[in-house]
Amino acid sequence: MPVLVLGGLIALGELAPGAGFLALGLCLAAGLSLAWYWLAGVMRLNAALRRAAEEQGPFSAPLPAPRLPAIGEIEEGLARLTRSLQNRAALVVQLRAADEAIVEALPDPLIVLAADRAPLRANRAARRLFGLVGEGLARGDLAALLRHPVMAAALDRCLAENTPQPVELALPGAVTRDLSGQVLLMQPPLADGGRLVIMLTDRSAARAVERMRVDFVTNASHELRTPLASVMGFIETLRGPARDDPAAQERFLGIMAEQSERMRRLIDDLLGLSRVEMSEHQPPDGEAELTALLRAEAAAMEPLYAARGIRLVLALPEAPLTARPADADQLGQVARNLLDNALRHAQAEVRLTAEPARLGAREGVAFTVRDDGPGIAQEHIPRLTERFYRVDKGRGRGAGNTGLGLAIVKHILTRHRGQLVIESALGAGSGFRVWVPGA
Repeated sequence: MPVLVLGGLIALGELAPGAGFLALGLCLAAGLSLAWYWLAGVMRLNAALRRAAEEQGPFSAPLPAPRLPAIGEIEEGLARLTRSLQNRAALVVQLRAADEAIVEALPDPLIVLAADRAPLRANRAARRLFGLVGEGLARGDLAALLRHPVMAAALDRCLAENTPQPVELALPGAVTRDLSGQVLLMQPPLADGGRLVIMLTDRSAARAVERMRVDFVTNASHELRTPLASVMGFIETLRGPARDDPAAQERFLGIMAEQSERMRRLIDDLLGLSRVEMSEHQPPDGEAELTALLRAEAAAMEPLYAARGIRLVLALPEAPLTARPADADQLGQVARNLLDNALRHAQAEVRLTAEPARLGAREGVAFTVRDDGPGIAQEHIPRLTERFYRVDKGRGRGAGNTGLGLAIVKHILTRHRGQLVIESALGAGSGFRVWVPGA
């Protein structure tokens, strides 16, 4: 309007052309400057709003400083809105972190699946149960769980009926796991697209305790019957015909002491086997330095070897060999049982070696105990790790063999996801090679 008025005055001659055109130029310059300030302020507000909309976490974009009073209130409102969104975003981040921490710390396994049943998340207990440390969620025993007919049927019913579905199943594998739990449908889906949640309870330990009680009573009653009957028979003899015979008393008391020691070893091995079976379904979470462990076990066995006149030869590397994950005490028991087994059968020498070794694509460490004994016929080798199995029953009992040492070795290696390989031939000695995962 000022430009139109000035133009009219100049046209009518009411305003001198020089002064009029000067006033007209100043008016146009002022109008353009004011328009530029308005446009720049609106563009800055638009850019700030775009940055705020694109932020996924706490908003970090600085707000424009107010320049024009006309849009100052808009800018102040945007500042309040941005601060409110910042606080809400920070709260959402905190809540998500707290939820993840709670789920991760749950003692029972929890698995989140997408609508197509692809695994999305697994907490620490589930990763440990299914051996998922360092592996994709689709690998390990988790894939076998999702393919199990009972679990597949529970997932189908949960999606179809939108109700929690209980599950009870035995998951086969190196160690059979008894699992119970529920399948839940998330409605609406979780933030990461999770639609199904599987909550499990590992009942393997409780079932193992039940089986242990039954097995212990059965095995103990069977194996203790012979030495107990022998001791009772000698007691009756000492009370009767040998009451006044010192030589017979001395001989019978020696036999009774041997039978009592045999019963003690048998009970100790049965209890040890039961403890190993109870923890067999739980993978170890520590590590063991195998070289130092083998040297310590060999040093502890050296007096027994010296008493028998058997030479124990060590061929161990200087560099450490680390088994991981591993239970050092249990691996020490494996080495001790194999060295004790070799001592009973060796004629002159037992060799203990160790080295890094691979099993397929898996890195690991291995050690071997080899004796120069009479060897084992091939038909016996597959059954050597059965409890109470002896190649020569009479000779084994006479040498103090309870028939449980290799069974204990087998269950410990099953817990470690390891392997025992037995190589032997009649007249050529025997070798027992142990492989466990490691680095």
